[in-house]
Amino acid sequence: MSDLSAPRWVLECRDLKVQFTEADSAVEVLKGIDFAIAPGESVVVTGASGSGKSTLLQTLGGLMTASAGDIALNGRVLKDLSVKQMGDLRNSSLGFVYQFHHLLPEFSALENVAMPLLIRGETRSLAFERAEDFLARVGLTHRMSHKPGALSGGERQRAAVARALVTAPALVLADEPTGNLDTQTAREVQDLMLSLVSSAGLALFVATHDLDFAARFATHFELVDGRLRKPG
Repeated sequence: MSDLSAPRWVLECRDLKVQFTEADSAVEVLKGIDFAIAPGESVVVTGASGSGKSTLLQTLGGLMTASAGDIALNGRVLKDLSVKQMGDLRNSSLGFVYQFHHLLPEFSALENVAMPLLIRGETRSLAFERAEDFLARVGLTHRMSHKPGALSGGERQRAAVARALVTAPALVLADEPTGNLDTQTAREVQDLMLSLVSSAGLALFVATHDLDFAARFATHFELVDGRLRKPG
């Protein structure tokens, strides 16, 4: 495996471990994760409920702290960063899509998609121009002014995909991104996400229990007993 300081990989993990304390006992959820994602690569991880998929994604995104091991994003080792540096790196290099859209209910779809750019400090005009462009790409031109409560489940996830991509991140992390949708809508959102990520040349890391979705990825891991392995 390469030197963590060399940005050959978009994301690299080395001996990543996460443990929690429950009733004075240590519970090790991740027991030594090693893998790397190259620019433009799409990787999926499957596993039983409670296997640690969400913990893995949250740790990769700097939303949880690892108990041991190293994670490097674009060559920057996460544990070496301050809270502000981690926030800046997350905003510039990561896009997130969750099972539940996490759109802000008081804002329109347009405002929600523009939000990451506004947080970054982009001008309002540029942020809204890019947000309009990405909402058009996900087929929501006619729904830009609608708040999340007025959107269908599939439309909310499309808006969430647009929000994840609007900052042109190096890596998109998606946790059960279509797990809350019916089969047909899930397939449509999956098609859209894979197409947009591929056309933009972004890296993608998805956690899902949907084996049909997982079969569409060139690289597939299973998370079993706290470790990644090839299926079968």
